[in-house]
Amino acid sequence: MATHRGEETYERILREAELCFARYGYDATGVAEICERAGVSKGAFYHHFPSKAAVFEALLSRWLEGLDAQLQQIRAQAGSAPAAILHMAGMIPVIFRIAEGRLPIFLEFWSKAIREPEVWHATISHFQRYRAFFSDLIRAGISAGDFQHVQPELAAQMIISLAVGLILQGLLEPNKKEDWETLTQEAVRLLMTSWGWKGDARD
Repeated sequence: MATHRGEETYERILREAELCFARYGYDATGVAEICERAGVSKGAFYHHFPSKAAVFEALLSRWLEGLDAQLQQIRAQAGSAPAAILHMAGMIPVIFRIAEGRLPIFLEFWSKAIREPEVWHATISHFQRYRAFFSDLIRAGISAGDFQHVQPELAAQMIISLAVGLILQGLLEPNKKEDWETLTQEAVRLLMTSWGWKGDARD
């Protein structure tokens, strides 16, 4: 019973924190505000979360869970590394939906990573995970002979940088007429061609 109540409290804190972050921004939201809206004491808050940054990290991890699962599924089902990467490039609308309405919070949180080690660790861990994922995928492409003359870590960083740049551009200019999915796939084709990929440009 106590475990169930603890889970309810945990979920209530997350839910109200997300609403506060969305309404007031990350910096302007305090632990006291979250506790008041969630109807919990500060003691209860700190029992579940060591800090406000930890709450945001839990929210960010939850938002990304679905994306992570889809990436793993695509990799498992794709016939090759290039096919997997092209399929993943088509997920940009899904990524836009995850980030929609949360971009200002992301930017606030990420800006604090420059000054606060806890926030830096919470932020960089996700980038490191995706970098490792794509590095491993590119190594598989090298082993299969699909890619040549490419450093996996550098190539993975290029993919992540492209994704982050497109997310920012797409969310800051939502009324532009570009087909972001097509643009992303074309950009990925160019990248893979520079890595020695000789597949069909529309494969």
